[in-house]
Amino acid sequence: MPIDESAVFLPVRMAVLTVSDTRGLAEDRSGDTLVARLSAAGHLLAAREIVRDDVALIVATLHRWIDDHEVDCIITTGGTGVTGRDVTPEAIEQVADKMIPGFGELFRWLSFQTIGTSTVQSRACACVTRGTYIFALPGSTGAVKDGWDGILASQLDSRHKPCNFVELMPRLRER
Repeated sequence: MPIDESAVFLPVRMAVLTVSDTRGLAEDRSGDTLVARLSAAGHLLAAREIVRDDVALIVATLHRWIDDHEVDCIITTGGTGVTGRDVTPEAIEQVADKMIPGFGELFRWLSFQTIGTSTVQSRACACVTRGTYIFALPGSTGAVKDGWDGILASQLDSRHKPCNFVELMPRLRER
């Protein structure tokens, strides 16, 4: 889809949350990949953290960032699988005002192109909560690349046509 080069680019303030029981900042390749891509696109990194696969910890971090006026969008990586410790979608469901089902559907379609039927193990999802977007990606660098390059890079670019998530931001708190 086209980028309208005559339109003004509006940088989005993003927070990156890595959900992992085993990774620290030094081993967080998927978080590094995401930060590199959003920065290269001209967006601003508002915050970055790593939390364990624990619903309460994830929910607390999401609420803190949702309430922070310096964060427009949260992107998580990790915890979207089907094992017992994978709880990111459950945490997102606890904070969601409106789910964005098309995000997960499109992510799995794109991921199918690279990993085939293994994509059914992903519970990638998205929502909007109190004016903040939340996108949950799997924890592999390949999944982060699929999600950013295939969906988020264009949908978080205010110049993307025919429409994008950024142009909706002023209206997300409407009632």
